[in-house]
Parts: sequence; structure tokens; C-alpha cells
Amino acid sequence: MTANSRCSAAEPPGLDTQRREIESLLREWELRAGDSWYVVERRWYEQWKEFVETGDQNSSSFPGQIDNTELFEDLDSYHLKERLVENEDFMLVPAEAWHKLLAWYGTLEGQPPLERKVVDLPSTLKVEVYPVEIFLCLHSNMENVITAQFSRTDSIHSIQRAMCEAFSVPPGSECRLWMKSSDSTCERLRNVHVSVLDACLSSAMTVIMETRNADGTWPSSRPQIMRNSVEEQDSYRGQPGVCGLTNLGNTCFMNSALQCLSNTPPLTEYFLQSSYLEELNFTNPLGMKGEIAEAYADVIKQMWSGRHYSVVPRVFKTKVGHFASQFLGYQQHDSQELLSFLADGLHEDLNRVKNKEYIELRDAEGRPDQEVAEEAWRNHRRRNDSVIVDTFHGLFKSTLVCPECHKVSVTFDPFCYLSVPLPVSKERVMEVFFVSLDPYAKPAQHRVVVPKTGKVSDLCTALSEMTSVPPTQCMVVADVFNHRFYKIYNTDESLSCILDRDDIFVYELEEHQEQHQEEHQEQHQEEHQEEQVLLALYLRERSHYRDYGSGSSSYGTSLFGHPLLLSVPRGCCSREELYTLFLQRLARYVRPPDPSEELEEEEEEELYKTQTNGISDEEEQDDGEKAGPSQTQTSEPSSGDAPANSQSDDTTTEPRPLVNHTQPPPAQDDSETNGPPDQSEPGCSSETNTPPPHRGRETLRGREQDLRQQLRASSPAATPPANEQPGKKKACCKRRKSLFTIQAVNSNGTTERGMGEGGSAVSFSSQPYVAIDWDPEMKKRFYNENEAEKYVKHGSMEVPQQQTTVQLQECIELFTTMETLEEENPWYCPVCKKHQLATKKLDLWFLPEVLIIHLKRFSYTKFTREKLDSIVDFPLRELDFSGCLLRKSQSNGEPPSRYDLIAVSNHYGGLRDGHYTSYARNKDNGQWYYFDDSKVTYAREDQIVTNAAYVLFYQRQDKIRKPTLPAPNTSPASSSQPANDITSCKDDDITPCKEDDAELGAAAAASYVTMETD
Repeated sequence: MTANSRCSAAEPPGLDTQRREIESLLREWELRAGDSWYVVERRWYEQWKEFVETGDQNSSSFPGQIDNTELFEDLDSYHLKERLVENEDFMLVPAEAWHKLLAWYGTLEGQPPLERKVVDLPSTLKVEVYPVEIFLCLHSNMENVITAQFSRTDSIHSIQRAMCEAFSVPPGSECRLWMKSSDSTCERLRNVHVSVLDACLSSAMTVIMETRNADGTWPSSRPQIMRNSVEEQDSYRGQPGVCGLTNLGNTCFMNSALQCLSNTPPLTEYFLQSSYLEELNFTNPLGMKGEIAEAYADVIKQMWSGRHYSVVPRVFKTKVGHFASQFLGYQQHDSQELLSFLADGLHEDLNRVKNKEYIELRDAEGRPDQEVAEEAWRNHRRRNDSVIVDTFHGLFKSTLVCPECHKVSVTFDPFCYLSVPLPVSKERVMEVFFVSLDPYAKPAQHRVVVPKTGKVSDLCTALSEMTSVPPTQCMVVADVFNHRFYKIYNTDESLSCILDRDDIFVYELEEHQEQHQEEHQEQHQEEHQEEQVLLALYLRERSHYRDYGSGSSSYGTSLFGHPLLLSVPRGCCSREELYTLFLQRLARYVRPPDPSEELEEEEEEELYKTQTNGISDEEEQDDGEKAGPSQTQTSEPSSGDAPANSQSDDTTTEPRPLVNHTQPPPAQDDSETNGPPDQSEPGCSSETNTPPPHRGRETLRGREQDLRQQLRASSPAATPPANEQPGKKKACCKRRKSLFTIQAVNSNGTTERGMGEGGSAVSFSSQPYVAIDWDPEMKKRFYNENEAEKYVKHGSMEVPQQQTTVQLQECIELFTTMETLEEENPWYCPVCKKHQLATKKLDLWFLPEVLIIHLKRFSYTKFTREKLDSIVDFPLRELDFSGCLLRKSQSNGEPPSRYDLIAVSNHYGGLRDGHYTSYARNKDNGQWYYFDDSKVTYAREDQIVTNAAYVLFYQRQDKIRKPTLPAPNTSPASSSQPANDITSCKDDDITPCKEDDAELGAAAAASYVTMETD
């Protein structure tokens, strides 16, 4: 019925009848939320009331047509005047009464009926006389603003629908609304099903509508997109889904997980078709108010728009960190843990069950498995119903048996992915460097096999079999890092605290007196009966300038070379004795002074010596002659007076420090060796399998004694008889200059310590550390850095390591193998009424459309923490589970159990750090791609199975859709070419790709306007 319609079909009833009907409706009609009431001008209503009370149809008080003119500000907009008062300015009548009055009297031409809704306010029901008046505009044209009125009970969707009609938005366009208040701040109206009242919309506020761009972005918060040039921003057209994800700083784990989910066809099509909009669950207390689902949808639509080389998932990363604090910041995380969170978060955000009912679980109690399984799945779907359940959820059977009463408990539990174990070896391969007691022997790199749960003593025993050195008494194991000892291990410590990347050195020490006292004569017995001290030796280089910044008068020092461990008698720790011992131990790469070289220094040098903790001149007399001809066997045979570190014409580069023994430097030519002529070549691993002739202990001790006597002659403290050097008396103000000075230090080789008791150079209150400080000029002349860095490879290093390969079916069989529960996780037996270490067996009942298999490469036990690098041979096609499923019958058209691979998440590296990438098959063209953050390249099928495979995605064959596009024409060389033609910084194993942050972050403010911090 129109606004000015009149009842012409029948005459109005009598006046008395009119009065009774209207008064009855006004008296009996109650306010109900959502009902319509109408506003009538009070003057007209009072005149009508007077007219019907007179009972005279021809009375002069006839009200005429319903006239609300006095209620409007103007007759153009028909806006109500402000601050009108009920029963003074207007009357409210229910809809039925209004329609009767309208039929009897009609309204003035052009006047709209003033229909108002009953709203349920927090404390009362009330007729909404003044509806919410809102300004509406498009984000693309904010100058074109229209005004519309909405009831507080209207949904936000009704506003969206009205705006689409008013602004002629094409049907099917994806829209979203923003609420702008008077202070110019904007907030997303996420839930379009809530009312205007619940959305806190009030009059004079503005609602802005935006539609999604063709490239999947939103105009209000256009993300940072990697482009090759500005001109290509709108011209690029690529294969949808072949799009990189920028590394925001250690976010390769997130990029890998997103690429795998992006290439899961049923899930991606669900979001691309915007089906999620109708299923967003904003009230689920277990969900994220739909924000995770919306953020994920934005990333997917951008990646599959075909208009981006690479997308920056910054908003998505922020949302994940907001709802899962473990992912806050930019630390490295596990891609499988993120996949687990995303699957759960998307499920709860898209759960079609709004109110979850309580369901009491029942045990099988002897019922058939089919019945119990159907009941379990039915109960699961009563509380969980989403696209995630439809796509990823399966069911397995869990059987527990009590070891005492043999009670059998059978339950059927849903799963989202299978975490299958890898066969774990009980042994471990370690690479260590063995430092012999022979000063002329280079360190030898060995590869030994030890028990995973073993101790340091097991490492020494294994190395002893290769070196013929007694393991426990004559070996010390240490972790060397940055020219110092990071840790010196005790023999009873567990090997689990040694990581594969650690640089482990094993030092040979002197045997104790109890082992070889019969081999020595009386004159050495007292010396060997003394307590042996393990002395740690560092090498330091002095700077030419004092370290004034440290607040001391000493000269600055820096560590270099490789530290040593020596076994020294406690009574032989004076500076003179240590000086001789150190020269002897460093003889391979430290050249003693030649007789023709002048190494005298003036007495005024004593101040310098004192400040650098050198040897005091008070203990020295006139210098003696230098070592005789026999001394030359410790220097280069043909070097003459040339410095010991002079390079020969080798084609090899300068040796690198032994900081990563997993990649040893190439063998060096031995033309620079200071050792005797019979020294083995560094690259000749065959000679290192057996000790060289001079390695025998009888010969070695004799050579050490001879060498010690020779070095004493060249020591600064050596004082020959005065009658042998009469000509030197006039030079009594001079002394022989030492090659280095000795200083007691802390374990870091920095803080200097005082002398020990009895003139000892070290203190024995704790593990003693000593540093020998080199003057730069002396180090250049007498220290051969090239020789010091050389090492040889033992024959064990040449034996190729056997890469362990296991079949995926073996892992699945391990998953379904019976096991006994651990003490930390017992089962409560309802019959025994106590916790029991029951046996547990898992069996697969039925599998989902997309099966996620997580390979448990990271092994954590009470003894070890390691990553298993075994190659898992998984099929790309025809993965058959028919032999693993308990449900054999193909009733009700059950699908087959064959799967094809669609995506793989890879992890390279170790426990503490690493890098994630992914392989994925594009659903449209069937081509495999390799995703490495923002870089995307073509991939061949023979490249996919590696020891880095971590999470596998399989899709059931009956659900795989044939590609709609032809595969790209790729040549063998194109597999290394970027599939998205993008040039970006390569993500390092542990180094964030910071260039993206700097460049893209700077352009962010200029490239888009953010209406909300999403």
C-alpha cells in the first residue's frame, strides 16, 4: 500500500467502532523487538480522537488526511525535527492500528510513512524514533557522499547491500566496509551479520566501502609488492600461484608452510571462490574472530592473482604473532608447528558449528570397530565442521592394553596430520682433530663412529684405535672456538652436548709415572713423580699501541692460531721452564733465532717488558752464544736468514683456520714445512693411517730431551760461563730478546692474572690458562702462520659416508608399531584404578582427501638432541595405503587409498638454525616449482626427493583435477631460471633478508594508506 493510498473498496466503519478498535490496539499491543510502529503527529491524532468521540460523521472536527507536516524540518528531505517528545509532539501507534487509520483516512500527497522499529536495548525495549543516520561513500571516490538511515537492529549486511545498489557495484564483487568516526580513525566492520547497534555505529558516522582489486589486494592497504620496475606494476601477468613470498627476517619457515597450503587445491579454491565469507565464525571462543582466515585469504588471493612476482606477507605475520605469541618477533621457528597452528586457527575461524554441545565419550566396550568408529566421527563432526575438517581430517584407532589386568581400551581419534618417526641409528659419526704429542706432527682430522648415548671416554677409545695412543690417561677433548677453548670436557661427560658443527680437538698428553716408571732411570724419577698439571696455552699478538680504553697501561692483544693443551709437572712452571717447553711444543711453526740474527735489546726495553708482563731482566746475566749447528734441524733446511713465514710459489691459497671441519681446506704443499725431511705430506692420507717412525714413545722422549737442551741454549735466561765470552762484558747493559712473553690469563684469554706461588708463572687454584704474547715484528719473523694452519686427513676421512635411506612405508609401519608408554606419560587403568605403563598401538582407520605427513627429523630424548638427515624415499605417485587401513570394505562408495604428492616443505641445516624452502605442484598447469622465499624456479621431479624433505602433502587420486592449462615449455637449463623472473637477495641459512625490509619498508608509506593496523 503506497503512502498516499486511500481505502476506496469500503466505507470506514462507524466512529464508535473506529474508536474501540484503535484504543484496543493501543491498550493491548506490547512492544516486541523487531516490530514496526508508526509516528503520528499529535495534533492530528487529538483531532481524530475528538472526531470519533462526538459520533457525528458531519462534525466540523473531521481530521482529514493524516498530516505529519509539523514533525518535519523541511518538506524536501522529510527529516524529523530534533528533540521531538512523545505524547507532546507525536504519538506512536502499532503497525495494525496505522494500517487501519491509513485505510480510513489516507495521508497527504508525497508524505512518507514514519515507520520505526522496536529495538532491544540493554535495559529496555524501545521504539526507535530517531534511526541512525549514516554517511555512505566509496573508497575510490570519497567526495561522493550520500546519506541513509538504518535501524539499530539492521545488520551490517543490509548497509552493504544498500551501498551496492546506491553505487552500482557490479554483482559478485568482493567488498568490505570500514567505519569512520568523527576523529577520522577507521575500523573494519568484519562481521556483516551483527546489527548496527552491536557494531557501535551512530549517527554522523561514515561507512566506506572498498572492493578488492584484480590483483587480490585491497585499495586501503595495498601491500608491498616486489617489482622489477615501476612500469611493470600493472603490466605483469604471470601464472597464478607462481608467486614468491618475501623473507621478513627468519620467516622462511612461514613462507614454506604458506606455499604448501597455497598449492593444496581444495583449500585454495575455497578461498579463491570467497566461500569463506559465508562461514566466518566471529563468536567462537576458540577462534581468532575470523582474522586469521581473512589474513590468509588476502595472501592467497594476491598469490593467485597472477599479477605479482612476490608478495610481502607482513599483515599475515602480524596476525599470527598476535594470536600465537610463540611466533612473535623474528626468530627461526618450525614450519610444521606453524602448519599445525594454521590448520587449527583456520578451522576454528571457519567452524560452521556456532554452539558446541557437550558430548560424553564412550569406550568401545566390546562393540564392533565399525560402530565405534562411526560414532566417534559423528561426534567429532557435531562439534567440528569446517573446510579444514573436510580436507585434512582423518581417523585412527588407538588400542591400549593394561599389563596387569589386560584391560583393552579402544578409542577412535581424529587427526589432521601424521607425525611418523624415522628409524634412529644407535651410532653417530663424529669428525675430530687429533693433536699429537710430537711437535712436528700436523693435526690429523679423523672420522670416528661412537655410540649416540656414549661419553667422551668412548670418543677417546674410538680415536685410540686409530692412533695407538692410550685413550683415557693420554687424551683430553676440547671444543675450540675463536682461537680459545670454549669447553674442556671431562671423560664422563655425555657426547650429546657436542654438536656436529663444533670444532673438537683431541690432545695427546704425556703418560703418568705409574704407566712407564720402569722405562726411566733414577735421575728422572723425581721429576715424573710430581703432580702433572693440565695447562691451556693461548697465542696472542700485541698491538703497537697501548690499550688506554681498558683503563690499564698494558698493550692491547688479540688471539690468533690454535690453542694447545699440555701436561706440565707442577714444579716446572717457572717462566724460564715454560718458555723452553713452549718453544719445544711449537717447533713445527716457530723458528728459533739463527746465530747470525741479532736479537739483543737495550736495557731501557725493560720498562716495555715489565708493562707487557715479560721476563724480568733481573734474573738474567750476559747473553750466551746461540744454539749450535744441531739447532738447525728445527728450521727450514734452505731458508737461510729468510723469515719463516715467507711464501713459496704454491698454487694453493693461504690455508684457512680450522673453524669448520666439515669443509676442510685443500692440502698444502709441504715445501714450507719447518719439520725434519721425513715429515709426511699433508695431503697424503695413507701415511696418517699408521704413526710415523718418530712417533714411537722411546724415540720421541729422546728427541724431546735433545730438543729441550738445544732450546735452553737459545733461551733468554741461558747464562754461559764468563770466561767463554770475554768480549761480551762491555755489553752487560744488553740482553737477548725473547720471542714472546708469558702471561697468566683467564679462560677467555683476556684478563691478566698474577703469578702463582713459589715463582710459578701460573696459579693452580683453578684450571690454569697461559697466553704467550708476540710482538708483531717477532711474530712476522719467527712464526709461520701458513704452516701453523696446515693439517692432514686420516684415511678415515677418505671413506665415503653411507647416506642412510629409508622408505616412507617403513616410517608408516613404525608409526603403527606397538610401543610401551613412557614413565612420564602413563595410562590410568579403570579396572586397576591406577596409572599403568600400558602398551599402545595406533592404526589408520580412514584417511582424508589431503594427507599431511610430518617426518619427525628432530629427535629429542633424555640423552640426545639431533636432526636426522636420512633420505626418506617417498613416491611422487601411487602412494598406496590399502595395506595400512583397517577399514577394508568399500561400502558407501568409499574412495580408494592411493595418493599423489602435491607439495613438500624442506628444512636445511641443524637444530639451532636452518633454512626452509618448498616444492609444490601448480594445480592449473601441473608443473612443479621450487619456492625459496621470493625466488621461484622450475623444478624437475627427480629433484624433489632429498634428505631435506620435512613435511609431505599428498592428495587422493580420485580428487585430483586434471590441469586446465598446458605445462610450460621448460628446457633442462631452465630449472635454475626464476619462474617468476624476480631478482632478489638469496635467503641465507640463518641470515634474514634485510634488504627487503629496508627498501620495501621505506616505500610503504608512499605506496599505500593503511586504514587500520591489521
